[in-house]
Amino acid sequence: MKLLCVGSVAYDTVRTPFGRRERTLGGSATYFSVAASYFTSVGILAVVGEDFQQKDRRLLEKHHVDLQGLRTVEGGLTFHWQGEYGYDLNDAQTLKTELNVLQGFEPEVPLAYRDAPFVCLANIDPVVQLKVLDQMHKPKLVAADTMNFWIDNRRKELLEVLKRVDMLVINEAEVRQLSQEYNLVKAAQRILAWGPRVVIIKRGEYGVLKVTLQSVFAAPAYPLEEVFDPTGAGDTFAGGMMGFLAAAGELDSTALRRAIIMGSVMASFNVEDFSLGRLSALDRSEIEERFAAFKKLTDFSPLD
Repeated sequence: MKLLCVGSVAYDTVRTPFGRRERTLGGSATYFSVAASYFTSVGILAVVGEDFQQKDRRLLEKHHVDLQGLRTVEGGLTFHWQGEYGYDLNDAQTLKTELNVLQGFEPEVPLAYRDAPFVCLANIDPVVQLKVLDQMHKPKLVAADTMNFWIDNRRKELLEVLKRVDMLVINEAEVRQLSQEYNLVKAAQRILAWGPRVVIIKRGEYGVLKVTLQSVFAAPAYPLEEVFDPTGAGDTFAGGMMGFLAAAGELDSTALRRAIIMGSVMASFNVEDFSLGRLSALDRSEIEERFAAFKKLTDFSPLD
């Protein structure tokens, strides 16, 4: 297995201007692993309750996601998030968060996972992220995600995580909150001084910004005619990007830029339907066609 993701497997209740879905499959590890599965072998480290349905397990198995690290807690309930979006689909309003079995999650990395060369610490308690890192055997690349709740309540532990990762993937509101800098480039540069070599800022419909000490790279979002549900788009982006990197086995600037575009491609599919409806039904030709179309968005001739 080339790629490990630790995160959440959840049930989401989501309302957007275009509909509502009750308790559909979601969670950071779910979106990440399905997106990554189109490129490489991936396993997840997560916890679910007895209410986790067989049809959802079969969906992950259909995508050849390794489930050795998916633990079921007897008598427990799966993590549940409820939220809604207005016409500004960049802004989710959380209505309910029920941690359930995710509360007190003690990660035990299966032996088969500990040599994974690529690791993603998806949005989860930094204490859990640190415990996972302690069990890994010198991965080639470690990426981490986080959110405003952990920035406020686990800042000390989060800073410890940043000392030990190569890449931070974060949205623009969170990068400002974490760094206490408004300008995104300055915010990223401040975080780079804390440990990561790369900061990737997710900007929703405005695209992605990659910042290192040597360079800045910006990519647009793919323009879509229909967007139904942005839930999981950031995790899908990370899964597509990390899956592509793991398959390529290269980590230079060119490979990372291509991986960012591929992550954006996967996220663009994800928002076209609720839950994993669109993402789970892709074929490779669709992905390659949209990657080629993405390139044309920014293809231009130099000045004479």
